[in-house]
Amino acid sequence: MVPISIRHLSKSFDGTRVLHDVSLTIAAAEMFFLLGPSGCGKTTLLRHLAGFYQQDSGTIHFGDRDMSGVPAHRRNTAMMFQSYALWPHLSVAENVAFGLQERKLPKPDIVSRVREALHMVQMGHLGERRINQLSGGQQQRVALARSLAVRPDCLLLDEPLSNLDAKLRLDMRGEIRRICNQFGLTAVYVTHDQKEALHLADRMAVMEKGLISQVGSPREVYRAPLSTGVASFIGEANFFQGSWQGHGTVQSPHGLWNGRLTDPSWQPATGDAVVLCVRPESLRFSPAPADLNSLSGTLTESIYLGELAQYAVTAGPSSFRLAELNPAGLRPSGPDAVHLTASPDDVMILRP
Repeated sequence: MVPISIRHLSKSFDGTRVLHDVSLTIAAAEMFFLLGPSGCGKTTLLRHLAGFYQQDSGTIHFGDRDMSGVPAHRRNTAMMFQSYALWPHLSVAENVAFGLQERKLPKPDIVSRVREALHMVQMGHLGERRINQLSGGQQQRVALARSLAVRPDCLLLDEPLSNLDAKLRLDMRGEIRRICNQFGLTAVYVTHDQKEALHLADRMAVMEKGLISQVGSPREVYRAPLSTGVASFIGEANFFQGSWQGHGTVQSPHGLWNGRLTDPSWQPATGDAVVLCVRPESLRFSPAPADLNSLSGTLTESIYLGELAQYAVTAGPSSFRLAELNPAGLRPSGPDAVHLTASPDDVMILRP
């Protein structure tokens, strides 16, 4: 395990800046996620940690070691790719041994480490199988075993579960979390899957256009996003405009709303424009309109998903999404007015 320090890292390709003065600190044995939309720079940042790219400016330290100019094969990192990058003509055990052979370890050590790594991922009985004889989930475990066999200081994961079906993704999330915890690995994990990040991360960084927009625990980022970009990327969100009236109160087209500022460093002045953000699961149906934190509209869409029901409510020019957990039945859409409300603690007030 090793702590990672990234300071003022910048990178351009063909004159286009893809990383802008990025600074991050990742603790030893932490599972840290990089999230953001396609093209935000998260994979580029991961590849800098691996040593596949060299930065234009800034530094990367693994512990006290400055990694500037250190090639990939001397960084003692292991990287899991989206495609797994397995050799189809080699057996499972031979694939796991590949990195150890490149490091020219003695053969008895290679045999021992391969056996240990396959045992970690519960594949010890399949060492002689060919890769094309394995399921997608088994191939993913082989790729993980190959990464673990070299005993890396840092495990780097680039969307490793994106090729698996939903059930296998859930299974492998737990497996990766278990192994990283068991062996105290520092892991940096790139994904665009918000559920994956919320499930696994100790902390996460949300990136936009080569910049770090926010760093925090999953709960902090979900419950206190600092921007509409972060709020809309991590989970679903309903947004509407308003003007600050003071003491957590906002005047909006849907009446008075009371909520909480998500940025403790920001204090708007009376009359300043703000954005109200309410998650779909924070809205609930009310039998009648209320004086505060209430809106009325018509139910235009109803979707039953078993564990929850999803609704769309049109209120004036705006549309709101509502999620109802464990619904007894499905409310039918129709012209009759429905009323929605939310707790002040679930109403987030953001900069416009």
